[in-house]
Amino acid sequence: MSSPTTPPPGTSQHYEQELSRSLDLRGNVLITLSAVTPASSVFIIIPTVIAAVGGASFRAFLMAAAVAACMALCYAELSSAFPIAGGEYSFAGRVLGKAAGFSLFLMNTFSLTMIIGVIALGTGEYLAAAFSGADSKWVGVAVILVCAGVAILNIRTNAWITGVFLALEMVAIVVVCALGFVNVSRPVSTLWEAQTLGDDGTLMGVGLGLIVGQTATALFAYNGYGAAIYFAEETQGARKVMGKVIIVCLAVTVAAEMLPLAAVLLGSPDLTSLIGADNPMEYFMTTRGSEAVNVAVSLAIAVAIINATVAIILQAGRTLYSAARDGAFPDVVGRPLAFVHPTLQTPPVATILVGVVAAVLAALVPITSLITATGATLIVVYVFVALSALIGRRTGATAGAQYRMPLFPLPPLAIIGALAYVTYQVWDANPWQIVIALSALGVGFVYYQVYLRPRHADRWTMLAAAPEENI
Repeated sequence: MSSPTTPPPGTSQHYEQELSRSLDLRGNVLITLSAVTPASSVFIIIPTVIAAVGGASFRAFLMAAAVAACMALCYAELSSAFPIAGGEYSFAGRVLGKAAGFSLFLMNTFSLTMIIGVIALGTGEYLAAAFSGADSKWVGVAVILVCAGVAILNIRTNAWITGVFLALEMVAIVVVCALGFVNVSRPVSTLWEAQTLGDDGTLMGVGLGLIVGQTATALFAYNGYGAAIYFAEETQGARKVMGKVIIVCLAVTVAAEMLPLAAVLLGSPDLTSLIGADNPMEYFMTTRGSEAVNVAVSLAIAVAIINATVAIILQAGRTLYSAARDGAFPDVVGRPLAFVHPTLQTPPVATILVGVVAAVLAALVPITSLITATGATLIVVYVFVALSALIGRRTGATAGAQYRMPLFPLPPLAIIGALAYVTYQVWDANPWQIVIALSALGVGFVYYQVYLRPRHADRWTMLAAAPEENI
């Protein structure tokens, strides 16, 4: 039986426009920023960097912003060339080859599903600040299932919902900035001083190597701006605006993370106490604000996590739908996953399946194991994106892009060099993260060779994007 997405002979080799192309630039930005969830980075990732290098955490995030800018330029050009809901696998499959595309799809979907479990399990920790006794595991499972139900709604409805939640998240960031900048206690030069807490409880200097190492952590904190591509088929004028969406999302993310970081470093009552605190952000919020302020902000972070869960389920559901539409699975599996609801114009089966699998993982797998399993997948995704941008320009595969990155080929080359160092750091810390990511790629490669390649006439078809002028 032919794949449901394989066009009959003589018909168009483009996808049909099944999803609702009703997002404008602002709607895509709102959903993408919700996937980034900058407030979660401020309250979860930034404290670990502060504890490691003190004031120089600002320098680490500044260097990471430069690397992220190079990455965003690659995403912007590729998204303009291939405005397709499959995301990064759509780039890799059309530039690096179909085997690379499917391998990346499988690893990325595997990673996104586990990331949903990780971020949802963090909800209970912040809800506990207001409601003692909240069980993080079962709260997380409930959050995933509710968010999956929300994610099947029309994309404009989801843009509105995530936009409201994002506004609450940004209010929490504004509160942090206000508390810090109103109470500045030390000079701006603090932002360049690399210090950590010594064994004797006093501050001691640290070397440049540690700062560079924390830059890798800061790079992960910025991640998510590339998620805009998953909503390209629902964005009006995608080829023209996708580059702008990604650049805007990165700019907002950098500002929303670096400004509160500077506020905390300059406005904390005591830098030694800040660096040595078990939870630096909680120390800052209670000393410069109050316990009530800390509780209110904790609830805002819980809202941010819930918002991110909705956004990433949307993202994962669309890449699964896109792969099914490309004929990645036997029809008994692929047909339901490629189904688009005629009224909602969303892929409900693919979206709900992502939510159910993520909920099961959250219920059964420890969060530390989920984190380990996803630790290196982002590196692999970034490598594929950088290579696709580099090779696509050279071969002409991305010639249709209406956005062209400046300074080519420096941005993709800079990314590949930076990721080589990050890979070394990850391998040194926990080689299992690299092993798991490469194993997922390997499974995808084997599946492609055994099932898809022999059926290439009607499997893994990877058509051209739906012509926007015909919509």
